[in-house]
Amino acid sequence: MFFLHNLERRVTLHPSYFGRNMHELVTTKLVKDVEGTCAGDYYIIAIMDTFDVSEGRILPGSGLAEFTVGYRAVVWRPFKGEVIDAITQTVNPHGFFAQAGPLRLFVSSHLMPDEIQYDASATPAQFTNNADIVIEQGTHVRVKIIGLRTEVGEMWAIGSINGDFLGCLQG
Repeated sequence: MFFLHNLERRVTLHPSYFGRNMHELVTTKLVKDVEGTCAGDYYIIAIMDTFDVSEGRILPGSGLAEFTVGYRAVVWRPFKGEVIDAITQTVNPHGFFAQAGPLRLFVSSHLMPDEIQYDASATPAQFTNNADIVIEQGTHVRVKIIGLRTEVGEMWAIGSINGDFLGCLQG
């Protein structure tokens, strides 16, 4: 789910950049450092604006200036039970890996409908019901998140396609 979140970060600036446009440089460095990163439980998608840039404080010994910047950002936090669309990346006999934006997820073969089985003789590797459903690399799937794991800078999910309106998206 997407949220608009007020955040704060410290940004350092080298002395060679001191001058008239320091606040623009601080904002540019903030965008470059923060957008597209994982901040624990959520991903920072985009920075909307900065609303508070402090006066710079010179760090002893290095000459760098440190600014505290308050900003608003669009963040995405996946929740357990949320249904998302993803693209299949890898298929193996145990299940498949998919990517939903920055989130990598795994769907075990035990979390698929019983009629969908791994086809070892197919090239490329795939899960199929030998009729209209084929899940192979590049297939768009709708997945329900049943578990999340977060670490510093990374997030993984376990998903299921066992349910109504879940699974292969045809279109």
